[in-house]
Amino acid sequence: MPSKQADHYETLGIGREASTDDVRKAYRRLARKFHPDLNPGDKASEDKFKKLQEAYDVLSDDKKRKMYDQFGFYSEQGFPPAGARPNAPGGFGFGGFDFSDIFGQEGPAGGAHRGAGPRPEGDGGFRDLFSNFFKNRQSHTRSAERGSDLEYALNIDFWQSIRGTQVRLTINRQETCHSCAGSGSSGGGSSTCAQCNGTGNVNQMAGAMRFSLTCPRCGGTGKLSSVCASCHGEGRITQPEAVEIRIPPGTRTGSRLRVAAKGSAGLMGGADGDLYITVRVDDHPFFHRDGDDIIIKVPITVTEASLGAKIEVPTIDGRSVLKIPMGTHNGQRFRLREKGVLNARTNTRGDQLIEVELTAPKAQDERTRELLRELAALHPDDPRADIWKQV
Repeated sequence: MPSKQADHYETLGIGREASTDDVRKAYRRLARKFHPDLNPGDKASEDKFKKLQEAYDVLSDDKKRKMYDQFGFYSEQGFPPAGARPNAPGGFGFGGFDFSDIFGQEGPAGGAHRGAGPRPEGDGGFRDLFSNFFKNRQSHTRSAERGSDLEYALNIDFWQSIRGTQVRLTINRQETCHSCAGSGSSGGGSSTCAQCNGTGNVNQMAGAMRFSLTCPRCGGTGKLSSVCASCHGEGRITQPEAVEIRIPPGTRTGSRLRVAAKGSAGLMGGADGDLYITVRVDDHPFFHRDGDDIIIKVPITVTEASLGAKIEVPTIDGRSVLKIPMGTHNGQRFRLREKGVLNARTNTRGDQLIEVELTAPKAQDERTRELLRELAALHPDDPRADIWKQV
C-alpha cells in the first residue's frame, strides 16, 4: 500500500497561511539544524534535509504552491505522484467533482444532467478545472526568476573564530550564460513546435479522461527557439568562483554567514540568490568556550592552595595574574572579568573562568615523606567525616 504523502507545511512547521518570507525563514532555520555537513553519518538528518528541500522548492514558488494548495500535490506533468492516495489528506481526490461534462449531458449512469440546457462555460466541471489550471500554469513568456540560494559548510580553527579572519572559498555557482545573455536562445530565429503544432498545449489521456497540458517541449509558447550551444537552453552555466568570506570575531559553531548575490544567477533579469556559510569551529586543547565565556582548568600545588599565591594563567589575550586565596579547594572557580570572547553584536566581552585542580606533591625522598607525615599529625581531621554522617 503506498505511503501517505508528506505534508510540506508540516515538514517546515508552518501554517498554510504562511507568507513566502515565513517559508524562507522556516527552511533556513531547519536546514541549519539538519544540514548533512553538520550531521555527518546521520541518515535521519540527511533524509529530513531532503524533505525540507522538497517542501521549500514547492512552497517558495507561487505557481507550484497554488497547485499544491488546490490538489494536495505538485507535478510537472499534472498527475499525482505514486504515493498520493485518492481522497486522502494531502493526496489527490476526485470526491466532490462533477464528471457529467466528460460523459456528455447525461451522467455516468445514464441519468439526465441536473438542470435544463447546456452547461454554462466555467461552471466548475472537472475538465474545465484542470484544463484552465494547466493552460495558465505557465506563462507563454519566460518571466524573471530569482536564483536559488547556496549552502556551504566551512571549518575554521579556534583562533580564527576568536580573532576573525578572511577566508577564500571556491564555490560552484550558476552564472548567467554570456553567449545568450541568459535567454537560452542563440538568436537564430524560431520555428513552430511540432509537438503541439503551435498551440502551446498538448492533450493527454488518463483512462477515459483527457487533459490539456502545457506543451513540455516549447513551454507553452508554440515556438521553438534555436538553443544556445553554450548553456543548452538553460540560460545559465555552472562555473567555479572564488569568494572572499569575512569571518567576524566571536564566530561560533553553527553561526550562519550570508554573502549577498553569490548564490545562483537569476533568470530573465531576476535577482541572484545568496550564499550562506555555516561555520564549524575546531576545538582548542585547553580553552573551552561557553557562549561568550572561556573556561580553562589550571593546576595548582597544595601549598599554593593552602597558603595562597599569585599565579600566571593563560588567556586568549596572553598571560594574566590570578590571586589564589588561602584555603582554596580543588575545583574552585575564579573569574577574570572581560577576558572572554568579543560579542560583535553587543560589542561586549565575556569572562574567563579558571577552575583550579590541586596536584599532590611527589614523595620521592625521605625528607618529603617526613614533612608530609608531620603535616598529617598536625591536621588529623578526617575529611570524609561528613560523608559517613550521612550514610
